[in-house]
Amino acid sequence: MPTTLKLLRIPFSFFLMPVYLLALSQVSQLDFFKAGMVFVILHLLIYPASNGYNSYIDRDTGPIGGLRQPPQPTDQLYWLTLAMDICGLLLAMFVSPLFALTLLGYILASRAYSSENIRLKKYPVVGFLTIFCFQGIWTYVMVLSGLSTDILNRLSHEPRILGIGLAASCLIGGAYPLTQIYQHTSDAERGDQTLSALLGYRGTFIFSSLLMSVGQFLLALCLPAKAFWLLQLCLLPAALYFIHWAKAVWRNSDKADFDHTMRLNLLASSCLNLGFGLIALLGRP
Repeated sequence: MPTTLKLLRIPFSFFLMPVYLLALSQVSQLDFFKAGMVFVILHLLIYPASNGYNSYIDRDTGPIGGLRQPPQPTDQLYWLTLAMDICGLLLAMFVSPLFALTLLGYILASRAYSSENIRLKKYPVVGFLTIFCFQGIWTYVMVLSGLSTDILNRLSHEPRILGIGLAASCLIGGAYPLTQIYQHTSDAERGDQTLSALLGYRGTFIFSSLLMSVGQFLLALCLPAKAFWLLQLCLLPAALYFIHWAKAVWRNSDKADFDHTMRLNLLASSCLNLGFGLIALLGRP
């Protein structure tokens, strides 16, 4: 059981929390019970189940997100991830049917991404678009559907809501190739061609910086000015580290390693969580 729990990588949910906080910041009348339920369902059940299923299929022997030396999975991990997904869906019904439906779509996309039979992750563009859509705008709308009773009306009458969701996709999509940058060899050995491997080391940084810039531009259009500049202030440490790491990789591709990736992941997630958290506390519509 300790090995199985380790492969769920529950602390890794911290890296996916910014989209939840961003959605939270766009709810004017907050139901704290539903907000807590949505948080628990996603961060303690669905995200860890997705991590565990990916580990069960891939059986990594080298570093993966959050684990330097992952243990080998057993069938216990598979059944636990299935139970967690089912539990998450049942709890989601107590939040709202629409939230449960969108959650089911997320689970199916996550399974298709890693599954041996479908394995969307082995295709560089399709794998990227899966993460771009489902961990970005889909998750953003999914959280809103759990927290807001009029989400469908807001989506049809408030273009900025979709604009913010698209910005979330750009930020997630920009970070995605950077999380693959140290795994080119191990991914190729499994027959997976990732977007980062397709772009190369330098191309990965260029692509990521461009897409994240688009995300920031959309946030500048859709967020109040004070909220946007507060976010930029919070993101400054992550931006400086990104530039520092990009320069190091430009000179020596060996710097595109697990340690630098995890440092950027932790720093960027911390900065985004702080920024979106402050906006949720101080500047909800």
